[in-house]
Amino acid sequence: MTSEQWSAAVRLLWGPPAKPARGPKRGLTLEGIAMAGVGIADAEGLGGVSMQRVAAELAVTKMALYRYVPGKAELVALMVEAALPDPAGLDARLAAAASAGGGWREQLGVWARGLYEGFRAHPWLLEATVGARVMGPRELGWMERALAALDGCGLSGAEAMDSVVLVAGHVRGIAEQERAMAGGGGGAGGEGPDAQLVVMLGEVLRARGDDYPALAAALGSVAEQGGQEQALLYGLERILDGLGLLVERRGR
Repeated sequence: MTSEQWSAAVRLLWGPPAKPARGPKRGLTLEGIAMAGVGIADAEGLGGVSMQRVAAELAVTKMALYRYVPGKAELVALMVEAALPDPAGLDARLAAAASAGGGWREQLGVWARGLYEGFRAHPWLLEATVGARVMGPRELGWMERALAALDGCGLSGAEAMDSVVLVAGHVRGIAEQERAMAGGGGGAGGEGPDAQLVVMLGEVLRARGDDYPALAAALGSVAEQGGQEQALLYGLERILDGLGLLVERRGR
């Protein structure tokens, strides 16, 4: 983003409701514009989104759209904000984990699974949420809740932030693998990457399994267990195990 795009995105995401920059009011809203873009991205990927396509979807001219949103970079920022699940909806799940006696570990697990669900619902978010950019209230709300789960664990602010980035990176990695295996969409048939790998390598290993006995045994175990979300949850548990050791060390 350029400095002008950055400033415009800040105004759109954090400022008062936008009015058309010039010309007569056409009944457009930022929410409606963002949701039109989300619909296109869900169907065709982020590459299918353009100001022209969104304008056509809303049955207005491209110039009418520019009165509200100055360009695609700002449009994508609005789309991310609209597509991310409202973090307020996460609060009930976090509260349930806490009321059941769960501490930071259980709450971070709930947070990670919620983030994964958001990426599966809108796979293009993986592409749209990288690099230096303006984050909206929902995205910062997700970060706030993850950091709040670690409050009181004895970690420094930098350690807590790095811990959240580590968990989010794992979630993103699994979601990226799932997206790639499904050809750019969500996971095929609700299966995780491990289960899809079993299917893809099944024929090869049936013929050449003796050449790769460790791999055949490992994937056979995945097949027996179903494999769904196994990579996500296994990796998440190991990350939380490591964080648990650090929290314990700080507690001493």
